[in-house]
Amino acid sequence: MLGIGHILGGIDHLLFVMALLLIVRGGRRIIATITAFTLAHSITLVAATLGWVHVPGPPVEAMIALSIVFVAAEIVHGLRGKPGLTARAPWVVAFTFGLLHGFGFAGALAEVGLPQKAIAVALLMFNVGVEIGQLVFVACAVTALALLARLPLPRPPWMPYAMPYAIVTVAMFWVFARVEAFFQH
Repeated sequence: MLGIGHILGGIDHLLFVMALLLIVRGGRRIIATITAFTLAHSITLVAATLGWVHVPGPPVEAMIALSIVFVAAEIVHGLRGKPGLTARAPWVVAFTFGLLHGFGFAGALAEVGLPQKAIAVALLMFNVGVEIGQLVFVACAVTALALLARLPLPRPPWMPYAMPYAIVTVAMFWVFARVEAFFQH
């Protein structure tokens, strides 16, 4: 339940996934992209939680926000007829930034703590919860996007840009706030 709660409350991770969903077309490509993201953040979640790798939290959080800016910018480039790396090889981008996001998950898990006698099981169950929450979000987002596409609404030329610009605005706010946070430590 902790993993599900973390992902569904982790707006930064959900915005990253939403940005991927706005770029990636086709069921198989979406599955491959989300699987790559899952594998990558599982690797760094385990490595950081077990103490194999230590990365300071504030820079990781700022880089997570920048990963969202990158993918949102890729949406805009695609809308302008210049598809970027994310459109061509979404699993590469998802895997690369998934490694970064895993450190963010590890930081959240470290704040809560793991039972010392059952670290492996607790880590596995947290990760399973994160994945369940992520899959629920993906299913809801894909359904909502499909329903929106079918509605007979007027579609002004600026409409496709509204969501990526909203995502980039929120993500840049987080970049500045998170960079400021690590200068205050």
